[in-house]
Amino acid sequence: MRTLPGELFSKTDIMRSIRELGALNYFEQESITPQPVPNQADGTVDINWKLKEKSSDQLELSAGWGGGIGLTGTLGVTFNNFSIKNIWKKSAWDPLPVGDGQKLSLRVQSNGKMYRSYNFSFSEPWLGGKKRNSLTLGYNNTKIHQGDYSNYYNLYSTKNRRIGIIDSMYLRVNSISVGFGKQLKWPDDFFSFGTTISYSLYDVKNMGNYYGLPRNSMKSNNLSLKLALQRSSVFDPIFPRSGSDIGASVQFTPPYSLFKNNYNLVEDQYKWVEYHKWRFNATWYVPLGRATGEDKNRQFVLKLAAKYGFMGRYNTDLDYSPFERFQLGDAGMTNSYALTGYDIVAHRGYPVYITSDPRINPDMSMANTKDMFTIFNKYQAELRYPVVTNPSSTIYGLAFFEAANGWHSFKDYNPFKLRRSVGLGARFYLPMFGLLGFDYGIGIDRLQPGQGLKGAGKFTFMLGFEPE
Repeated sequence: MRTLPGELFSKTDIMRSIRELGALNYFEQESITPQPVPNQADGTVDINWKLKEKSSDQLELSAGWGGGIGLTGTLGVTFNNFSIKNIWKKSAWDPLPVGDGQKLSLRVQSNGKMYRSYNFSFSEPWLGGKKRNSLTLGYNNTKIHQGDYSNYYNLYSTKNRRIGIIDSMYLRVNSISVGFGKQLKWPDDFFSFGTTISYSLYDVKNMGNYYGLPRNSMKSNNLSLKLALQRSSVFDPIFPRSGSDIGASVQFTPPYSLFKNNYNLVEDQYKWVEYHKWRFNATWYVPLGRATGEDKNRQFVLKLAAKYGFMGRYNTDLDYSPFERFQLGDAGMTNSYALTGYDIVAHRGYPVYITSDPRINPDMSMANTKDMFTIFNKYQAELRYPVVTNPSSTIYGLAFFEAANGWHSFKDYNPFKLRRSVGLGARFYLPMFGLLGFDYGIGIDRLQPGQGLKGAGKFTFMLGFEPE
């Protein structure tokens, strides 16, 4: 709240308070109404805030088919107003202790023996209780097993049932992260700074080729530090009508090959991977025209975005890290490549890019190898219009244009060679389940003479969050 007792009256402070209250997601956006009550006698103004609380917790219950692992079920819960200190207060349980704005998220995915994943995260937005300093803890444990059917009878014998078919091929990932964030006051208090240290252990057996790894079986460690600077002035996180969100980050590991004199270029570079990874994202929301009267919330909004990513290496004698690269194309939904640290970047109207595309890899030296990108560019323009804006749901339609591409190395980089697409979509926000979206995109560079839209159009689906 910026409208504190004793402060001078400021319309700017009122508008900023509306934004901050909306960003909490604890109150119905349309109900946040300040009511100034001036007192001419003593030259003061009272401000009455009209608010209506809403549930901000979310439940995820879904099932899907694909990804090479068949039918997969997902169960997840997110509590956005959790309170550790109220655990022992019976009156604070609803259904878990609430009241401190902490975020607790638990998520489980499984299809039986072949695949299972546990995810846990906890965030404290006001560490210490005095300033907006945040602490975030995260943990992930995932296993993917696939059977080596060509060697099935040798593996699954009476004497060796403990190994079995499901232990002949697997990818296992254990990750833990600790993050700290701080709101800055300079250049203005829209800025924030965050730092995250994370560690991942990758244990791969007979599945490295499937994920584009340099070895079919390997164990790798990934210890990194990420620094991020962001400025966000977006108004209303569910249906942004104005403001911007601009951020830059760098993630890097220690340069092990420069520290060790007898560094083995063949053996050591995959035990502890090394890289530096740079990201820049910028998004603007521009209201078009002026909405008045009963339709004050019915207004076209133009969204413009630009995103860049680059992975570098300390030692040119080493290959790029096989982890933390970029995958482009399709809906941007989290998939098995996210297990190896890939940033999943959507491009509606196109399937997942492959480097065997002659426009990216003319000599076809990496044919049938997916997602080997260390550089990407993406540009986006969306025209949005709200259909329903009420406390129970938010629905809006959109038309979009996108252009993006990825490159394996800097020598292949051509910022003017982009894949373009256009299309239509819709978004549905329900407080209990979060965001749900559908898009139909047409890949302009997939169009073939005389074939119309056949083979160039693609439906995409998103759930829970807006993909990159």
